[in-house]
Amino acid sequence: MTAAQQGFPERGHDHAACLLQILSNAEAVCQQHKVRLTPQRRQVLEIVAGSHSPLGAYDILEQMDSSGRRSAPITVYRALDFLIEQGLVHRLTSLNAFTACVHSDSEHIAQFLICRACRTVAELKSSRVAQTIQQDAEHAGFAVAQQAVEVTGICRDCGV
Repeated sequence: MTAAQQGFPERGHDHAACLLQILSNAEAVCQQHKVRLTPQRRQVLEIVAGSHSPLGAYDILEQMDSSGRRSAPITVYRALDFLIEQGLVHRLTSLNAFTACVHSDSEHIAQFLICRACRTVAELKSSRVAQTIQQDAEHAGFAVAQQAVEVTGICRDCGV
């Protein structure tokens, strides 16, 4: 079972492998959608995917600036919009931050577990949760346009 399927990554896991998988999936998704993963978009994705903690747009901008080139905030927001549109990045509304999609190789409705101690995020893709929300909403006479489930708590590493 991979870290993505388990939820939270194991302590000391090979994050370089996570990053390579996310970037490989991004290349395939962009090729499939016939869109370009420009160097700037790729850099933003690398920064977001470089951490299991969500990053705000200005955190991303700061890391881009440390590479020697001064970028405008709109550059980051445009790249994030593109990456979200392609299903490569998720926006965590409760944190006003962004996290890389670990399941970008398949269409899915994601749910997020957010550790309030270390801010690590685990992405789930539970079809049962998505179906339950859809069914309960329909029963209530509500048409779901988008689902965003964000659950806060304490991860296994912080809870010990």
